[in-house]
Amino acid sequence: MTLAKKPKPTARKKLERVTRAQIKEARLHARPTYAKLRALYPDAHCELDHQGSFQLLVSVVLSAQTTDVLVNKVTPHLFARFPDAPSLAAADPAEVARLLAARGLGMFNQKAKNIVGLSRLLMERHGGEVPRTLEELVALPGVGRKTANVVLGVAFGTPEGVVVDTHVMRLAQRLGWSGHKEPVEIEEDLMALFPREDWDMLSHTLIFHGRRCCYAQRPACEACGVSGECPSAFRAETIGRKPLKSRG
Repeated sequence: MTLAKKPKPTARKKLERVTRAQIKEARLHARPTYAKLRALYPDAHCELDHQGSFQLLVSVVLSAQTTDVLVNKVTPHLFARFPDAPSLAAADPAEVARLLAARGLGMFNQKAKNIVGLSRLLMERHGGEVPRTLEELVALPGVGRKTANVVLGVAFGTPEGVVVDTHVMRLAQRLGWSGHKEPVEIEEDLMALFPREDWDMLSHTLIFHGRRCCYAQRPACEACGVSGECPSAFRAETIGRKPLKSRG
């Protein structure tokens, strides 16, 4: 007798989706829902430790594909040695890479090259000062739209968009504020929903909620202060996340 083969287990069930009707309803109530989140996290802020716009810029560049917690362990040692644009511009990228690697930061060679390179351009083009426009910021090595808007919002209070990181992407989809999956499209949806004066704090608030309640895995819907307004409540784990591949 030939035994039938058991089906291979999948890592996760098919992704749930928020329907268009739910998105329409959630978007109508987006501002009151956000007001409730702001009340839950009145102290929401950028959690990268820094002093001044230059250290913020460097910290955000270093935070790519790693955690703020790790960056905050690295930057005290980095800024003790290279506290400003002139000192970092004069640094040997290999020395900077060794310093980053010694503190456990990944991609240390590329990140060292970026922060030394951007420091040199700050000296050459901007008198050592961090520029205040998106166009000038994204011209610096390692600086994309997201990094630029963190700096513009936190350091200068003039963001030109909404910072869309993994937390903001996930929550925007779960809350029904966007039916898109790509950061650029999600950012456009959020910019259309909320006035410019909310853009900076909106991202900090969503990031706080994502780190403290609406986790990627096992979101704490029972403890969430906006579960009544969330179309994904109690079925949110597979929403706003990429499906895991099944093991062959």
